[in-house]
Amino acid sequence: MNLVLADFNQHTPLLPFTYTRPTSYIRCGILTMAERWEKLLDLKTSYQTEDYLQIKYPIKETSDNLVVAGHIFATDKLAAAILNLEIGQKLLAGNNIVAYRAEKIHTPTIELTQVLFTEEDVDGIFNTWDIFSKNGKALQADFDLITKGRKSQPIPASVQTVNPEQIFLEEGAVVQFSILNASTGPIYIGKNAEVMEGSIIRGSFALCEHSATKLGTKVYGPTTIGPHSKIGGEVNNSVIFGYSNKGHEGFLGNSVLGEWCNIGADTNTSNLKNNYAEVKLWNYETGRFAATGLQFCGLMMGDHSKCGINTMFNTGTVVGVSANIYGAGFPRNFIPSFSWGGPQGTMTYKPSKAYEVAHVVMQRRGLTLDQTDIDILDAVFEKTSKYRKD
Repeated sequence: MNLVLADFNQHTPLLPFTYTRPTSYIRCGILTMAERWEKLLDLKTSYQTEDYLQIKYPIKETSDNLVVAGHIFATDKLAAAILNLEIGQKLLAGNNIVAYRAEKIHTPTIELTQVLFTEEDVDGIFNTWDIFSKNGKALQADFDLITKGRKSQPIPASVQTVNPEQIFLEEGAVVQFSILNASTGPIYIGKNAEVMEGSIIRGSFALCEHSATKLGTKVYGPTTIGPHSKIGGEVNNSVIFGYSNKGHEGFLGNSVLGEWCNIGADTNTSNLKNNYAEVKLWNYETGRFAATGLQFCGLMMGDHSKCGINTMFNTGTVVGVSANIYGAGFPRNFIPSFSWGGPQGTMTYKPSKAYEVAHVVMQRRGLTLDQTDIDILDAVFEKTSKYRKD
């Protein structure tokens, strides 16, 4: 079988994160949605996504294609049901298609035979805030999956622990003179990751490979820090996809950061309105702010965006891709992609200038911004031009 993870019309609700990736490349828990499906189905995947993303995330088609909704959480039960599909069958949860198996990827799904599945057994990421609000459940499931039948590296004697059975250190992980409290959820320290001295971590928490908590970091779970990232200060119930830094004092709560983001020193995000009212977020589908049903919701920041020192983000702020925010006061609650400025107003951040910064930032990690990445960002620039005033 050929596994294809498809966006299934969930690309727009998950912007700005899906401007630069398929839905299945979103990280929630320890793994990305795609990594979880690959592990449980034991199949390598390709992707059905937006046309401008397909060069970087190619699609493969054979005579036997298993097409799965990339925004749905993979589980053992769901994986077994999907593997039992025959060619010409689709798996439904309520009225929603979870997967189908066909000779052609673009087979009209209405022609396929229905195989029903209980809606209660299917969950996924349907909105951007699901990434942090469902992170705890996903993190526990990934912890159980990754550590099953394996033994953690020894926890150093200098580290104080609570519920050490739910703490796992991968090879090369470094933890010294810190507090790890796994009473409220597991704590996973990835390969060659470092928890620096004085860090206080309450699970659930994942620090993925080659990432670090800086001296005296305070973390409340459920929180995931993706690979090659650094955090400091105070972080609560947030997800960082990878290759991003919040290395200094300041608060990040109920928030999601994409890749290649940088949060300036003493930056703070508000995650609760002064009147305790429901938080509204910018909705790319409607072009207006929409209710989330949440009382706590902070910052949603797309890839390659940065903010200067002492930036103050109001409750429920959405920042697009390749934005550069700075200045005193609160910026707008919606900052379009390729914006430059702050509370006093923004102007267009010229792509050539944005790419110069991206080149330098990625080179520090031994990577390069290649032409494929530039083409994707050029497409994002064009798609988001209607949100910029100049």
